[in-house]
Amino acid sequence: MKKLIALSLGLMLLITGCGKETEEDLVAKFTKNVENAKSYILKGNMEILSNEETFTYSLEANYLQDDFYKVTLVNQTNNHEQIILKNSDGVYVMTHKSTQLLKSNKFEVISI
Repeated sequence: MKKLIALSLGLMLLITGCGKETEEDLVAKFTKNVENAKSYILKGNMEILSNEETFTYSLEANYLQDDFYKVTLVNQTNNHEQIILKNSDGVYVMTHKSTQLLKSNKFEVISI
C-alpha cells in the first residue's frame, strides 16, 4: 500500500513538472492567436473618471477581419447606449435618443 502511494505521488510530480510554459511563451502564443483571428468578441466593464464623477459602462467590441468593428457602450446608470461602427462605408457613431430614434454621425477615416 505504501509503495502504491509513493508511486502515485512520484508519477504526479513527474507529470506536473513536465511541459511547463513560461509567461513569455503564453503571451507569444496568445498574441499569435489574436493576430491570426478572423473575428473575435470582447466583453467587459469600463470606468471613466471625470473630475469627481465616475461613469460605468458595459462594453462589447466585435472585430471582423479587414479592420471592421462594432463597439457598443451602455451607461450603467441611465442605460444610454452608444455604438461606434466601422465598415466599408466609413466610421459611424450612433446614439439612441429618448424617442427611440437613431441619430447617426459619419466620420471620414484619414490615414496619417
